[in-house]
Amino acid sequence: MSVGTATALPLSFLESIRSEFPVDFASIEPSDLETYGRDWTKVFPPRASILCRPRTTDEVSRLMRLCTQHRVPVIPSGGRTGLACGALATRGELILSLERMRRMEPVDSLGRTLRVQAGAVIEAVHQHCAEAGLLWPIAPHSKGSQIGGNIATNAGGMRGVRYGLTRQWVLGLTVVLANGEVLQLNGALEKNNAGVDLRQLFIDSEGILGVITEATLKLTLPPGKVDVLLLAVPSFEAVLQVFERARRASFTLMAFESFTDRCLAHVIRYRQLKPPFDVASNHYALLEVTQADRGAIEGWLESLYEPRLVAAATHARSSQQAEELWAYRQRIDESLNAVGLVHGHNIALPISRFHAFYSELEALHAKSYCDWELCLFAHVGDGTLQVRIIKPEALDKRTFLARCHAFDTAMFDLVRTHQGGVSAEHGIGLLKKAWLAQTRSAAEIDLMRALKRVMDPLGILNPGKVL
Repeated sequence: MSVGTATALPLSFLESIRSEFPVDFASIEPSDLETYGRDWTKVFPPRASILCRPRTTDEVSRLMRLCTQHRVPVIPSGGRTGLACGALATRGELILSLERMRRMEPVDSLGRTLRVQAGAVIEAVHQHCAEAGLLWPIAPHSKGSQIGGNIATNAGGMRGVRYGLTRQWVLGLTVVLANGEVLQLNGALEKNNAGVDLRQLFIDSEGILGVITEATLKLTLPPGKVDVLLLAVPSFEAVLQVFERARRASFTLMAFESFTDRCLAHVIRYRQLKPPFDVASNHYALLEVTQADRGAIEGWLESLYEPRLVAAATHARSSQQAEELWAYRQRIDESLNAVGLVHGHNIALPISRFHAFYSELEALHAKSYCDWELCLFAHVGDGTLQVRIIKPEALDKRTFLARCHAFDTAMFDLVRTHQGGVSAEHGIGLLKKAWLAQTRSAAEIDLMRALKRVMDPLGILNPGKVL
């Protein structure tokens, strides 16, 4: 490793990195710093000083001791698929990438657990479990997401309505604190009532309290045969009525997604897909269900036509058709990003307030921001609304972001009115810091700050994020 341009870091620190770790442990190559210093968000440019890629918890521990000794700030980095600037280096920080920590132990079929390093990619974990006839059910659609990042943001994914969030599928954690101390939390215990469950402090903590290096995951049996349905629905109110009927049906609901005609149009254009129906609709609902025969599903679909809750429906006849239907939903973000700069939020709402909020948000858009294209899609089953705004081509970036701030202020006032949360996915990071107080009390935030001071007194872990 050459130390040429890493002038922001103490020379003694760089010498220790060179002498105490493998030759390929660190990099200051500009391309590496650009790649690893950011997440999917494009709002701010990355500014990292050095990239470190450990292979073991021991290497992470020794690195953190060095960083504490020299007061070097650290940004923990996973798959970098977040949308809140949670893994963004802004002030010459050290990037601690977990991507080389991908070891997965054999599946424990009796205990239905799996111990993995934090850099294990979710897709690889799913394949590893499938070989043992088991499933880790958290399934975000970003292919490069890693276990550590999912745990650090308590991700949910498409099947949240059936399986809940990551928190419910993590039994144990190995965490390295800012001073290098290693905590082994809970292991593979299903029940452990011996004092405070410290493991829960690090799930959804976004790397500000410690670095998650390993996890023991809880597994379950796969769902069996899964059917995928796509429905053309006239309104979001009708989407919610279909959802209520789906939860009362004889089948088990695995996923329930919705998206608008604007979202679908971008996917069709970008991916060059055929429209799913001959007649367009304002909204679409995509369902994944199990434990039902085709006759029961077809009967349930027929019951939706008479009250005009759906205008058209299609039922996948093969796994290939199922993938084709899912593509209309899963390709939304990449299709929007291909158009240009996108400003987005992931909002949490009580399902009972979903329709009222949705209507008021559309009214806000129509009244003050009608020159913007507003694209809405949702994990309806767990109350997550995805809000995306595409920058008009004629509007410069600075003006657009300034207007986005005004839009956000008004939108988050609505979130608070409807007792929602400012982040349903991806965490708070850097982008949502200003809005944390909208849905967290002053007492809660004070307690978060107190925890941060105890666990990271020098403030070197993911500085500037969340709080």
